[in-house]
Amino acid sequence: MSRSRKLVPEASQGLSKFKSEVARELGIPLSDYNGDLTSRQCGSIGGEMVKRMVEEYEGHLTTRS
Repeated sequence: MSRSRKLVPEASQGLSKFKSEVARELGIPLSDYNGDLTSRQCGSIGGEMVKRMVEEYEGHLTTRS
């Protein structure tokens, strides 16, 4: 069983686009093959994605109260 399966498979395309946007903003080149990227570069992309998702979620929480 794959541990990397998405809870919402339909979100795959949106997440890919989001990852590309973040990588571009960070100046990290993404392509079809990303084996030449460092762990630091990959971590920067993922970390920034999580940071933005948390900020977005927190923004929704503050507007609900």
